[in-house]
Amino acid sequence: MKIFLKTYKRRITTLLLTVLLINIVVIRFFEAPLKNEVCKGGIVSFELAKDLHQSIKILDSWDANAKISMSLSLGFDFLFLLVYSSFIALLIFNVNTRLWENKAFYKIGKFLIFLIFIAALFDIIENIALAKLLLGDLDQIWSSLAYYFALAKFVIIIICIAYLLVNWVLLLFNKKTKEEY
Repeated sequence: MKIFLKTYKRRITTLLLTVLLINIVVIRFFEAPLKNEVCKGGIVSFELAKDLHQSIKILDSWDANAKISMSLSLGFDFLFLLVYSSFIALLIFNVNTRLWENKAFYKIGKFLIFLIFIAALFDIIENIALAKLLLGDLDQIWSSLAYYFALAKFVIIIICIAYLLVNWVLLLFNKKTKEEY
């Protein structure tokens, strides 16, 4: 049974990684027409345009094709947020189980798993705000919502990735220590 679960987790992880990489390629394809002198960072610049004036400048810098591309990117991002949050949660679960099961530190990993899905929820709110702006509802509330929820999302993702990196180093260190004995 344990071998079956290990194989199953490995297959799910590989599947999610594959779908994540495909999603990244597609999003980068949609993002290419969004980059220009005003919007150097593509969708991230639009997400982090804190005030309405900057959001309008970005929208005005896009032609009709770029706006269509932005619409497609926003729609596709709803799939992407499910994939990246599931993939990160699975990685945290795996590393957490290997390193911290039955230890107090285990709760931190469990909390981060919960938090990465909160990041996905924040991504949904951010996408709705960006869609409202793209559809012409030019109100400061949408720029502010997009900014603050995108910022919170990015902070959570960075914390989760940092947790994974630190724990992978610990796993490697533990593996090397065991090999020496």
